[in-house]
Amino acid sequence: MRRRKFIRQAALATGGIIAAPYILPTGRLFATTNPQMAEHVVFVLFAGGVRQQESILQRYLADSQQIDIEGNIMYNMFKGAPPDLKIAYGTTLPGGQAGGQPISPILSTTLEEQGTLFAELLYTKGGTGHYGGLSAGVSGHYGLTQGLRQRPLHPTIFEYARRFGGYKATDVWMVGNGIGGSVPLLNHSEYPEFGSKFGGNFIAPIVTFGAKEYIDGFKVYHPDDELDPIRKMQAFLNQTFLLQSGELPGINNSNEEKEDIKKFIKNTFDRLEKNQVAFPPVTDNGDAVTIGFATEVMKYFKPKVTVLNLSAVDVCHGNFTGYLKSLHRADHGVGHLWNVIQNQIPEMSGNTAMIVMPEHGRNLDHNPITDENDWFSYDHNGDANSRRMFALMVGPGIPANLRVGSESNPVGDATDIVATMAEILGIKPDVQGAGLLDGYSKSLFDRI
Repeated sequence: MRRRKFIRQAALATGGIIAAPYILPTGRLFATTNPQMAEHVVFVLFAGGVRQQESILQRYLADSQQIDIEGNIMYNMFKGAPPDLKIAYGTTLPGGQAGGQPISPILSTTLEEQGTLFAELLYTKGGTGHYGGLSAGVSGHYGLTQGLRQRPLHPTIFEYARRFGGYKATDVWMVGNGIGGSVPLLNHSEYPEFGSKFGGNFIAPIVTFGAKEYIDGFKVYHPDDELDPIRKMQAFLNQTFLLQSGELPGINNSNEEKEDIKKFIKNTFDRLEKNQVAFPPVTDNGDAVTIGFATEVMKYFKPKVTVLNLSAVDVCHGNFTGYLKSLHRADHGVGHLWNVIQNQIPEMSGNTAMIVMPEHGRNLDHNPITDENDWFSYDHNGDANSRRMFALMVGPGIPANLRVGSESNPVGDATDIVATMAEILGIKPDVQGAGLLDGYSKSLFDRI
């Protein structure tokens, strides 16, 4: 084999590993016989810490900056008119000034009208930290002794789906917005009876497809005069594999799955080069880019379970204007995602349920940091307001235009999503029978 061809093929194989480090064996001989509400479920972790005031309550600046302007900046998801003054959440003006023209709605009918909104559910246990919230969302259990660089201590939806649903590894995907904050550890737990053999695939597309100088075109480096690029490639792979933490989980994918992932990597690079990736119309932050690549995963693999993590709103720690813009863009991205599923992926159209929920809320009182508009910022230190959340679900069998719960009557818990997804997929009796969900956890359908 010629040297160039060999290196190209080796690089392609490496690309597959980068995109999905954990490709794992099927967990069950026969799939569940329980009725399904939908064959596909998508869970969007609207993460980074979202305050009820600027989302569900549509208070805009009224409850944060003591400026009497209200309005809805998430109008793909929720009903309500946008603010008519101090527009700081729209596209950037020339010269870098925030604001300008708000992004046009993608959906003609809001997701709230299409589905069921739990307007006030609670994060009931432990601290309101990002990784703890994400772990609770995908495992249905509060990891009160959970370490930051530790896998969930209880099984995740990926493991439940593969063990009880009989799905193969390429049927379940965790799409992360990066490889920081222990996000790549969410695709399976440490629980002995589940674990890696039932885990899901993980991809951080901003990392994988953002490294064009290393992978795109499968460039050949000569060790005699291009040692520096080789070392940079090594550093990139080490970062992607989290080798700096000493972790390199075993890879056990079938030959067919390996080849399929290689084709997906090459296909996505080709589509990226031709501007064919289905990015949202406004793609000016990492969340929007991640959503665009998530649609590519769905188009290619048609996953049974897809979990998508967003986090740009975490800028609220030091920039409230940026937080408003990120909320607006995340709503834009979620609307785009649902639109693509319904109109560009025939295998998932009309047969997919989607759930959207933050990983936790944000504090009631501001911190001392102000931004370019002299607006105060907000942390999430575990006060009562940071435990207030919402959940929105839409799809087959989900009641339309139904609102459940209120500030005076919260309904639901942050750990309810796993049981809800299990019910949609027809494996709820198996999941609940395992006895590993939080004691307070229920399917959201049981709370209606």
